[in-house]
Amino acid sequence: MTSVMWFRRDLRISDNKALYHACKEDDLILLFQVNPAQFITGSPSHQAFFASVAHFKQEIDQTAHLQIMFGEPMECLKQLQDKLPTWDKVFFNRDETGYGASRDEAAEAFFDKQGIVVHAFHDAYLHSAEEVKKSPTEYYKIFTPYFKKWREEIKEMPLKVTLKPENIRKESLFPKYEEPFAEMVRDLPVSDVGEQAANTRLVSFIKEDLADYDKARDFPDLDKTSHLSRYLRTGEISIRTIWQALQQTEATEGRATFEKELCWRDFYNMIYVSFPNQKNEPIQENYRLIEWDNNRDFFKKWQDGQTGFPLVDAAMRQLKETGWMHNRLRMITASFLTKDLLIDWRFGEKYFQQMLIDYDPASNIGGWQWAASTGTDAVPYFRIFNPTTQSEKFDSAGQFIRTYVKELADLPDKFIHQPEKMSETEQKECGFILGKDYPFPIVDHKERRKLAIARYEFSKEHYRGNI
Repeated sequence: MTSVMWFRRDLRISDNKALYHACKEDDLILLFQVNPAQFITGSPSHQAFFASVAHFKQEIDQTAHLQIMFGEPMECLKQLQDKLPTWDKVFFNRDETGYGASRDEAAEAFFDKQGIVVHAFHDAYLHSAEEVKKSPTEYYKIFTPYFKKWREEIKEMPLKVTLKPENIRKESLFPKYEEPFAEMVRDLPVSDVGEQAANTRLVSFIKEDLADYDKARDFPDLDKTSHLSRYLRTGEISIRTIWQALQQTEATEGRATFEKELCWRDFYNMIYVSFPNQKNEPIQENYRLIEWDNNRDFFKKWQDGQTGFPLVDAAMRQLKETGWMHNRLRMITASFLTKDLLIDWRFGEKYFQQMLIDYDPASNIGGWQWAASTGTDAVPYFRIFNPTTQSEKFDSAGQFIRTYVKELADLPDKFIHQPEKMSETEQKECGFILGKDYPFPIVDHKERRKLAIARYEFSKEHYRGNI
């Protein structure tokens, strides 16, 4: 009889739950199914993910073979069954949210109808959405009580996986898909991908940055965050491997803070399960009537890093240049888009989905709803980041700004956060012309703050029926 290991966002051999169990089978097919309907063609997010897939296939194919299929999942499964009449078991790591959850539900119905035994596992999080709940029928909505219960739960240990090449089919079952896949990934950048790169990054972070993570993580010019999110997104490293590595280090405030960040990751996954439509609508109903301006010109300036607020612009240019953005800056740019520009958070969430090489739906949606004050346990609507004071606090010398907003590189420190305060004489002395070399601020923060609060309060009162 024949078994299939179906890879998704678990592109690794080590500590892969489904693969651990699949490796016990005598006739095993390794499969990755490419669904063009999910493509954001040409986007950094898309390119980064498939660069990891390409690397994973290259690694597998050295001793075995990773089968590639293109098309709608159910059609691919039917083709696979036609090709494998002896197929009787399937192994995969389950998705709990979004498209992946609906795909898995349809796939399991197909497998049940065909008499194929399903072995599905929760692999992507330290705790699945159902493991840490307020009661058997109620999910948490507030992070702090969730965290208190989460940290008391026993965390699973990594599994040692032994791949047996002699039990894996090495011939390509669908040669027609091999060439299109090779063409698709031919020119993708493949640096810093794969299990080895992920583990190297983990070791480096623990050795160099973990101890003072609690103090240094908020300063983008120091670049002291873990950069493990891109590998967790693709599954090139397991969350259990990271957790176990942390437990072998000294118990510092830095470690405790990082562990709490891993809890936030689980929390947002749980929230997505409990609010499955949160990508399309605010969780808090009283903020579903906010009047957004949705100024297209402002949105384009925000995307391009041309708002006239140096730290916001530096952050957006970092995203465009690297496909990544520092976490503190994600909060600042999201607050600026939703509160200063009064642009619907869903526009920003979709743009980040396109651009981020570490895009995780649950965390990204949760972060945007937090910043927009529309989500569960979100920042209060009247707490609005001042982009200038945030800049002065977290990039005081302007080092990060100067790295990405080159036209401001030679400005004196006292003007780096607010170039608009320079006189014409001071501009000439610096060889810099405001409005030509760099834009004036596109909005007045104080006035927009007042307007944003008024819009949120109107929505809340209107929802309550007081207006």
